[in-house]
Amino acid sequence: LLDTKACLSFASFGALATRAANPLLAVRSASRLLYMSRLAVALLVASVRAFAPAAVRAAPKAVRAAATMPSQDELKQQVGYQAIDDYVTSGMKVGLGTGSTAAFAVERLGQKLKSGELKDIIAVPTSVRTKEQAEELGIPLTTLDEFSRLDVAIDGADEVDPDLNLVKGGGGALLREKMVEIVADKFIVIVDESKLCDALGPGFPVPVEITPFCHEHTIRVVGALPALAGKCKPVLRLGSSSNNQPDGDEPAVTDNGNYIVDLVFEKPIEDAPAAAQQLKDTVGVVDHGFFIGMTTAVIIAGQTGISVKTA
Repeated sequence: LLDTKACLSFASFGALATRAANPLLAVRSASRLLYMSRLAVALLVASVRAFAPAAVRAAPKAVRAAATMPSQDELKQQVGYQAIDDYVTSGMKVGLGTGSTAAFAVERLGQKLKSGELKDIIAVPTSVRTKEQAEELGIPLTTLDEFSRLDVAIDGADEVDPDLNLVKGGGGALLREKMVEIVADKFIVIVDESKLCDALGPGFPVPVEITPFCHEHTIRVVGALPALAGKCKPVLRLGSSSNNQPDGDEPAVTDNGNYIVDLVFEKPIEDAPAAAQQLKDTVGVVDHGFFIGMTTAVIIAGQTGISVKTA
Protein backbone atom coordinates (compact mmCIF):
# COMPACT_ATOMS: atom_id res chain seq x y z
CA LEU A 1 0.00 0.00 0.00
CA LEU A 2 2.81 2.41 0.91
CA ASP A 3 4.66 1.52 -2.29
CA THR A 4 1.56 2.29 -4.32
CA LYS A 5 1.18 5.68 -2.67
CA ALA A 6 4.85 6.33 -3.22
CA CYS A 7 4.56 5.50 -6.90
CA LEU A 8 1.58 7.81 -7.22
CA SER A 9 3.56 10.53 -5.48
CA PHE A 10 6.46 9.86 -7.80
CA ALA A 11 4.14 10.16 -10.78
CA SER A 12 2.75 13.41 -9.42
CA PHE A 13 6.24 14.79 -8.96
CA GLY A 14 7.06 13.66 -12.47
CA ALA A 15 4.12 15.58 -13.82
CA LEU A 16 5.14 18.66 -11.88
CA ALA A 17 8.71 18.31 -13.04
CA THR A 18 7.75 19.18 -16.56
CA ARG A 19 6.43 22.53 -15.34
CA ALA A 20 8.91 23.15 -12.53
CA ALA A 21 11.61 25.79 -12.67
CA ASN A 22 14.18 23.14 -11.84
CA PRO A 23 12.90 19.76 -13.25
CA LEU A 24 16.02 17.91 -12.11
CA LEU A 25 15.45 18.92 -8.49
CA ALA A 26 11.82 17.76 -8.66
CA VAL A 27 12.85 14.34 -9.99
CA ARG A 28 15.46 13.94 -7.26
CA SER A 29 12.84 14.80 -4.61
CA ALA A 30 10.44 12.22 -6.00
CA SER A 31 13.16 9.55 -6.02
CA ARG A 32 14.05 10.38 -2.44
CA LEU A 33 10.35 10.06 -1.41
CA LEU A 34 10.05 6.66 -3.09
CA TYR A 35 13.20 5.42 -1.35
CA MET A 36 11.94 6.58 2.06
CA SER A 37 8.54 4.88 1.50
CA ARG A 38 10.19 1.59 0.66
CA LEU A 39 12.38 1.90 3.71
CA ALA A 40 9.30 2.49 5.89
CA VAL A 41 7.66 -0.67 4.54
CA ALA A 42 10.78 -2.73 5.25
CA LEU A 43 11.00 -1.39 8.80
CA LEU A 44 7.30 -2.14 9.41
CA VAL A 45 7.64 -5.76 8.25
CA ALA A 46 10.75 -6.25 10.36
CA SER A 47 8.97 -4.86 13.42
CA VAL A 48 6.01 -7.20 13.03
CA ARG A 49 8.32 -10.19 12.67
CA ALA A 50 10.37 -9.14 15.68
CA PHE A 51 7.55 -8.31 18.10
CA ALA A 52 4.71 -10.63 17.03
CA PRO A 53 6.21 -13.74 15.44
CA ALA A 54 3.75 -16.16 17.07
CA ALA A 55 0.68 -14.33 15.82
CA VAL A 56 2.07 -14.00 12.33
CA ARG A 57 3.04 -17.65 12.06
CA ALA A 58 0.14 -19.18 13.99
CA ALA A 59 -2.72 -17.54 12.10
CA PRO A 60 -2.28 -19.50 8.85
CA LYS A 61 -1.85 -22.77 10.79
CA ALA A 62 -5.02 -22.12 12.80
CA VAL A 63 -6.97 -21.48 9.63
CA ARG A 64 -5.65 -24.69 8.07
CA ALA A 65 -6.43 -26.69 11.23
CA ALA A 66 -10.01 -25.43 11.34
CA ALA A 67 -10.49 -26.36 7.71
CA THR A 68 -9.31 -29.93 8.30
CA MET A 69 -11.26 -30.65 11.53
CA PRO A 70 -13.64 -33.59 10.95
CA SER A 71 -17.36 -32.92 11.23
CA GLN A 72 -19.52 -34.76 13.76
CA ASP A 73 -20.85 -37.05 11.02
CA GLU A 74 -17.28 -37.86 9.99
CA LEU A 75 -16.44 -38.74 13.60
CA LYS A 76 -19.50 -40.98 13.78
CA GLN A 77 -18.48 -42.70 10.56
CA GLN A 78 -14.97 -43.32 11.89
CA VAL A 79 -16.16 -45.17 15.01
CA GLY A 80 -18.93 -46.99 13.16
CA TYR A 81 -16.52 -48.34 10.57
CA GLN A 82 -13.83 -49.20 13.11
CA ALA A 83 -16.27 -51.20 15.25
CA ILE A 84 -17.06 -53.47 12.31
CA ASP A 85 -13.42 -53.69 11.21
CA ASP A 86 -12.16 -54.56 14.71
CA TYR A 87 -14.90 -56.71 16.21
CA VAL A 88 -16.79 -58.50 13.41
CA THR A 89 -15.43 -61.56 11.61
CA SER A 90 -17.01 -64.03 9.22
CA GLY A 91 -19.54 -66.42 10.67
CA MET A 92 -20.69 -64.12 13.47
CA LYS A 93 -24.17 -63.29 14.71
CA VAL A 94 -24.29 -59.51 15.11
CA GLY A 95 -26.67 -57.18 16.94
CA LEU A 96 -27.26 -53.96 15.00
CA GLY A 97 -28.01 -50.82 16.99
CA THR A 98 -30.22 -47.86 16.17
CA GLY A 99 -29.36 -44.21 15.64
CA SER A 100 -27.20 -41.90 13.56
CA THR A 101 -23.90 -43.43 14.74
CA ALA A 102 -25.05 -47.07 14.58
CA ALA A 103 -26.22 -46.47 11.01
CA PHE A 104 -22.58 -46.10 9.93
CA ALA A 105 -21.75 -49.50 11.46
CA VAL A 106 -24.64 -51.03 9.53
CA GLU A 107 -23.38 -49.31 6.39
CA ARG A 108 -19.89 -50.71 6.90
CA LEU A 109 -21.19 -54.23 7.51
CA GLY A 110 -23.11 -54.05 4.24
CA GLN A 111 -20.00 -52.88 2.38
CA LYS A 112 -17.84 -55.71 3.68
CA LEU A 113 -20.47 -58.32 2.92
CA LYS A 114 -20.88 -56.98 -0.62
CA SER A 115 -17.12 -57.00 -1.22
CA GLY A 116 -16.81 -60.56 0.11
CA GLU A 117 -14.48 -59.53 2.92
CA LEU A 118 -17.07 -60.86 5.37
CA LYS A 119 -19.16 -63.98 4.86
CA ASP A 120 -21.83 -65.99 6.67
CA ILE A 121 -22.94 -63.04 8.78
CA ILE A 122 -26.42 -62.94 10.25
CA ALA A 123 -27.73 -59.93 12.14
CA VAL A 124 -30.47 -58.93 14.56
CA PRO A 125 -31.75 -55.35 14.14
CA THR A 126 -32.94 -53.32 17.13
CA SER A 127 -35.58 -51.24 15.35
CA VAL A 128 -37.71 -51.02 12.25
CA ARG A 129 -35.40 -48.29 10.91
CA THR A 130 -32.32 -50.48 11.29
CA LYS A 131 -34.14 -53.46 9.78
CA GLU A 132 -35.02 -51.43 6.70
CA GLN A 133 -31.46 -50.14 6.29
CA ALA A 134 -30.00 -53.64 6.67
CA GLU A 135 -32.42 -55.09 4.12
CA GLU A 136 -31.49 -52.38 1.61
CA LEU A 137 -27.81 -53.32 2.06
CA GLY A 138 -28.46 -57.03 1.65
CA ILE A 139 -27.52 -57.98 5.22
CA PRO A 140 -29.10 -61.33 6.22
CA LEU A 141 -31.38 -60.87 9.24
CA THR A 142 -32.74 -63.03 12.01
CA THR A 143 -34.36 -62.56 15.42
CA LEU A 144 -33.70 -63.60 19.00
CA ASP A 145 -36.45 -66.20 18.57
CA GLU A 146 -33.99 -68.12 16.39
CA PHE A 147 -30.74 -67.22 18.16
CA SER A 148 -30.78 -66.28 21.84
CA ARG A 149 -27.04 -65.63 21.94
CA LEU A 150 -25.04 -63.21 19.78
CA ASP A 151 -21.30 -62.83 19.26
CA VAL A 152 -21.28 -59.05 19.32
CA ALA A 153 -23.64 -56.08 19.37
CA ILE A 154 -22.66 -52.59 18.19
CA ASP A 155 -24.60 -49.44 19.07
CA GLY A 156 -24.28 -45.78 19.94
CA ALA A 157 -25.10 -44.05 23.23
CA ASP A 158 -26.47 -40.72 24.38
CA GLU A 159 -24.20 -40.50 27.45
CA VAL A 160 -21.19 -42.48 28.69
CA ASP A 161 -19.88 -42.06 32.25
CA PRO A 162 -16.34 -42.92 33.47
CA ASP A 163 -17.49 -46.43 34.48
CA LEU A 164 -18.88 -46.99 30.96
CA ASN A 165 -22.47 -46.94 32.19
CA LEU A 166 -24.77 -45.51 29.55
CA VAL A 167 -27.92 -43.58 28.86
CA LYS A 168 -29.55 -44.82 25.66
CA GLY A 169 -32.91 -44.53 24.00
CA GLY A 170 -32.89 -41.04 22.56
CA GLY A 171 -34.02 -42.66 19.32
CA GLY A 172 -36.84 -44.53 21.05
CA ALA A 173 -35.48 -48.06 20.57
CA LEU A 174 -34.26 -48.68 24.14
CA LEU A 175 -36.25 -51.87 24.82
CA ARG A 176 -35.18 -53.71 21.68
CA GLU A 177 -31.64 -52.40 22.03
CA LYS A 178 -31.36 -53.74 25.56
CA MET A 179 -32.92 -57.10 24.66
CA VAL A 180 -30.38 -57.58 21.85
CA GLU A 181 -27.32 -56.15 23.57
CA ILE A 182 -27.76 -57.97 26.86
CA VAL A 183 -27.42 -61.34 25.10
CA ALA A 184 -24.26 -60.42 23.16
CA ASP A 185 -20.90 -61.80 24.26
CA LYS A 186 -19.44 -58.35 23.52
CA PHE A 187 -21.27 -55.03 23.52
CA ILE A 188 -19.29 -52.37 21.64
CA VAL A 189 -20.39 -48.77 22.10
CA ILE A 190 -19.52 -46.19 19.44
CA VAL A 191 -19.61 -42.46 20.20
CA ASP A 192 -17.98 -39.15 19.47
CA GLU A 193 -16.31 -37.39 22.37
CA SER A 194 -19.31 -35.11 22.98
CA LYS A 195 -21.14 -38.07 24.54
CA LEU A 196 -18.64 -38.49 27.39
CA CYS A 197 -19.72 -37.14 30.77
CA ASP A 198 -18.60 -37.11 34.39
CA ALA A 199 -21.98 -38.45 35.58
CA LEU A 200 -25.23 -39.53 33.96
CA GLY A 201 -28.26 -37.28 34.02
CA PRO A 202 -27.96 -33.58 33.22
CA GLY A 203 -26.44 -34.02 29.78
CA PHE A 204 -29.30 -36.04 28.30
CA PRO A 205 -32.81 -36.96 29.52
CA VAL A 206 -33.19 -40.60 30.57
CA PRO A 207 -35.97 -42.28 28.55
CA VAL A 208 -38.37 -44.72 30.19
CA GLU A 209 -40.70 -46.88 28.09
CA ILE A 210 -44.12 -47.30 29.70
CA THR A 211 -47.43 -48.90 28.78
CA PRO A 212 -50.12 -46.61 27.32
CA PHE A 213 -52.63 -48.00 29.85
CA CYS A 214 -53.01 -45.44 32.66
CA HIS A 215 -49.78 -43.79 31.56
CA GLU A 216 -50.38 -40.65 33.62
CA HIS A 217 -50.59 -42.79 36.75
CA THR A 218 -47.32 -44.49 35.82
CA ILE A 219 -45.64 -41.15 35.24
CA ARG A 220 -46.61 -40.03 38.77
CA VAL A 221 -45.33 -43.29 40.28
CA VAL A 222 -42.02 -42.94 38.43
CA GLY A 223 -41.56 -39.36 39.59
CA ALA A 224 -42.12 -40.43 43.21
CA LEU A 225 -39.52 -43.23 43.28
CA PRO A 226 -36.99 -42.73 46.12
CA ALA A 227 -34.02 -42.40 43.75
CA LEU A 228 -35.85 -39.89 41.56
CA ALA A 229 -38.27 -37.88 43.74
CA GLY A 230 -37.48 -34.18 43.61
CA LYS A 231 -34.48 -34.81 41.38
CA CYS A 232 -36.01 -35.00 37.92
CA LYS A 233 -39.00 -33.92 35.89
CA PRO A 234 -40.82 -36.71 33.99
CA VAL A 235 -41.92 -35.46 30.55
CA LEU A 236 -44.13 -37.48 28.21
CA ARG A 237 -42.50 -37.62 24.76
CA LEU A 238 -44.75 -36.16 22.05
CA GLY A 239 -44.70 -36.58 18.28
CA SER A 240 -42.01 -38.86 16.88
CA SER A 241 -40.49 -41.50 19.13
CA SER A 242 -37.15 -41.19 17.33
CA ASN A 243 -36.12 -38.01 19.14
CA ASN A 244 -36.85 -36.35 22.49
CA GLN A 245 -37.84 -32.99 21.05
CA PRO A 246 -41.61 -32.29 20.94
CA ASP A 247 -42.65 -32.40 17.29
CA GLY A 248 -46.34 -33.28 17.62
CA ASP A 249 -49.36 -33.18 19.91
CA GLU A 250 -49.91 -36.89 20.46
CA PRO A 251 -47.79 -39.22 22.64
CA ALA A 252 -44.84 -40.73 20.81
CA VAL A 253 -45.33 -44.45 20.13
CA THR A 254 -42.42 -46.88 20.02
CA ASP A 255 -42.01 -49.84 17.66
CA ASN A 256 -43.54 -51.89 20.48
CA GLY A 257 -46.67 -49.72 20.74
CA ASN A 258 -45.62 -48.11 24.05
CA TYR A 259 -45.10 -44.53 25.25
CA ILE A 260 -41.84 -42.89 26.39
CA VAL A 261 -41.30 -40.65 29.41
CA ASP A 262 -38.09 -38.61 29.40
CA LEU A 263 -36.63 -37.95 32.86
CA VAL A 264 -35.02 -34.50 32.82
CA PHE A 265 -32.30 -34.00 35.44
CA GLU A 266 -30.66 -30.71 36.35
CA LYS A 267 -27.95 -32.34 38.47
CA PRO A 268 -25.97 -35.59 38.14
CA ILE A 269 -27.82 -38.73 39.21
CA GLU A 270 -26.56 -39.71 42.64
CA ASP A 271 -27.12 -43.45 42.27
CA ALA A 272 -27.85 -44.56 38.71
CA PRO A 273 -27.90 -48.32 39.51
CA ALA A 274 -30.48 -47.73 42.26
CA ALA A 275 -32.62 -45.59 39.94
CA ALA A 276 -32.39 -48.27 37.26
CA GLN A 277 -33.50 -51.02 39.63
CA GLN A 278 -36.40 -49.00 41.05
CA LEU A 279 -37.64 -48.21 37.55
CA LYS A 280 -37.40 -51.86 36.54
CA ASP A 281 -39.46 -52.88 39.58
CA THR A 282 -42.25 -50.41 38.79
CA VAL A 283 -45.44 -51.91 37.38
CA GLY A 284 -46.29 -50.09 34.16
CA VAL A 285 -42.64 -49.52 33.25
CA VAL A 286 -41.54 -51.72 30.36
CA ASP A 287 -37.86 -50.74 30.53
CA HIS A 288 -35.55 -47.76 30.94
CA GLY A 289 -32.59 -46.12 29.22
CA PHE A 290 -29.98 -46.93 31.87
CA PHE A 291 -27.52 -49.51 30.53
CA ILE A 292 -25.56 -50.37 33.66
CA GLY A 293 -22.56 -52.72 33.58
CA MET A 294 -23.23 -53.94 30.04
CA THR A 295 -20.41 -52.32 28.07
CA THR A 296 -17.39 -54.28 26.84
CA ALA A 297 -15.64 -51.38 25.12
CA VAL A 298 -16.30 -47.83 23.97
CA ILE A 299 -14.77 -46.57 20.74
CA ILE A 300 -14.49 -42.77 20.93
CA ALA A 301 -13.84 -40.43 18.03
CA GLY A 302 -12.35 -37.04 18.81
CA GLN A 303 -10.64 -34.20 16.99
CA THR A 304 -7.26 -35.76 17.73
CA GLY A 305 -8.15 -39.30 16.67
CA ILE A 306 -9.82 -42.48 17.90
CA SER A 307 -9.40 -44.00 21.37
CA VAL A 308 -10.84 -47.11 23.01
CA LYS A 309 -11.91 -47.59 26.63
CA THR A 310 -12.58 -51.07 27.95
CA ALA A 311 -14.50 -52.21 31.01
